Amino acid sequence: MNNYQRINTRKPEGIEKKRAFLIGSGIASLAAAEYLMRDGHMQGSQITIFEQDDISGGAMDGAGNPEDGFVARGGREMEAHYECLWDLFGQVPSIEEEGRTVLDEFRELNEIDPNFSKVRVIYNRGEKHRRTDLGLHEKNTQELTKLLLAKEEDLGTQTVDDFFDSSFFETDMWLYWRSMFAFETWHSVVEMKRYMQRFIHLMPGMSTMRDLLFTKYNQYDSLILPLKKYLESKGVHFVFNTAVTDLDIEIEGDSKTVTAIHLNKEGQEETIPTASDDLIFFTNGSMTENSSLGDTDTAPVLDRSEGAVWHLWKKIAAKDDAFGKPEVFCNNISKTKWESFTITVKGRKMRELLESFAERKFLPHRTATGGIITVKDSNWLLSVTVNRQPQFKNQPKDTTVAWAYALFPDNKGDFIDKKMSECSGRELLQELLYHFGIDEGEMQAYLDECIVIPAMMPYITSQFMPRAKGDRPEVIPEGSVNLAFLGQFCEIEDDCVFTVEYSIRSAIMAVYGFLNLEKPVPEIYPSRYDIRALAAAVKTMKTDDEGILKKVAEHVIKKKLENTTFEELL
Repeated sequence: MNNYQRINTRKPEGIEKKRAFLIGSGIASLAAAEYLMRDGHMQGSQITIFEQDDISGGAMDGAGNPEDGFVARGGREMEAHYECLWDLFGQVPSIEEEGRTVLDEFRELNEIDPNFSKVRVIYNRGEKHRRTDLGLHEKNTQELTKLLLAKEEDLGTQTVDDFFDSSFFETDMWLYWRSMFAFETWHSVVEMKRYMQRFIHLMPGMSTMRDLLFTKYNQYDSLILPLKKYLESKGVHFVFNTAVTDLDIEIEGDSKTVTAIHLNKEGQEETIPTASDDLIFFTNGSMTENSSLGDTDTAPVLDRSEGAVWHLWKKIAAKDDAFGKPEVFCNNISKTKWESFTITVKGRKMRELLESFAERKFLPHRTATGGIITVKDSNWLLSVTVNRQPQFKNQPKDTTVAWAYALFPDNKGDFIDKKMSECSGRELLQELLYHFGIDEGEMQAYLDECIVIPAMMPYITSQFMPRAKGDRPEVIPEGSVNLAFLGQFCEIEDDCVFTVEYSIRSAIMAVYGFLNLEKPVPEIYPSRYDIRALAAAVKTMKTDDEGILKKVAEHVIKKKLENTTFEELL
């Protein structure tokens, strides 16, 4: 979206007669509320957000204290071309510095302190992997090229394992890929294709995580809190401890209209009649629903019950095929779960160990590890990161917070002879210390400094499950008069799930679509059409010690572009 399109929208006719009801208070709903006001000219008092928990933010969480330990179930990797994210926060006021926006402070921090990982992978109990190429062979490069050029409809419900030769899964690229994005071999190869074409301009930085952007604090404090405060200041109503249990939907021919919202508000049943002028936004599905926490002495319990969000989507989907197929994403917990754990460190010993692997001191509000450090030979496929410190506003100067996760919670550890899912926080930390090269007799000194809170998430990669057309509903399904779907489980052509950008884009699409605004949705950054990005990606995929790079670059690309304006770009 260029400057010519960044217009001030006209007030939609009849906007003052509308009400907006948003189900869920994750980033998608919060963004939709802001765009309803910013571009839709709706008053905050006309907007109500229902949340089944007692706090907003959804998956973008961060809480705790130094006495009991801090916890964040996950984290976000961002980049400069999240056009919707930065469009949103370009007008949300900072809560730290008057006269500045969240985008202002975010960009300034990342310009002063650009991200760079000095140690991306370790193995053999603490040895550092120093190669920066992707370890791809010609066959793997051909497969990646084939995937990039393939049509989604031709790929169907193939998995990553279906598409690639077994040799691909031994490459460094696959190690970087699956640990950065939490991909498994049984996930949708269509989603992998979307990631490739969406982020191809970042491929040269895969081994060092350069060009990634991170917040000052955890993402609740840095992004959710200022947005929530801004919405509240505009009069938006937040209704917590309230679950939406059903929607009455009148279907006449192709027309679908929500006529009532059924609630359970702190144990009391309520019904809100709605008209065709009212707008209902539903964040269908949840990556973090039914999450459970353990502690230093206790393992988290896997909750296999059907949560309220999934239950509601199933009830709505049963009313019409246009509302998607939630069971495709939520009916195989063994393939959609993984576990993370947050480590609160009070002391120098553990901090210095982490600094030794980051190869930098953890200075205030500066890059620490520069992204995750993955343990290549871990049975659990452990990764650990220390983001900018402090990560929490109530975090003391002598406290460090680290976060770790693993993709294979049903495997036994290399040191702990138990499944990860059966381990207490202390045992999880022991396994990590083992891979850091700490012997059993030396571990207690590190354990004494740490509080460890594990989090088990049954649906955390459910959005990656193989799917077909129609399994995810359109943001505004065909014929829908007043119901839109938001978040990670609606369909947005070419964009990538498991990103903040996807959720915010869905919100903009829903608001602009319902109100028929003349302003276009920010376009997805088209790096796959940029010859500079493609040339850099080709160079990155080629391994120098095979002699392929020189042959491809000089004898193919340069020859084809000889005596053209593109020659100097290469």
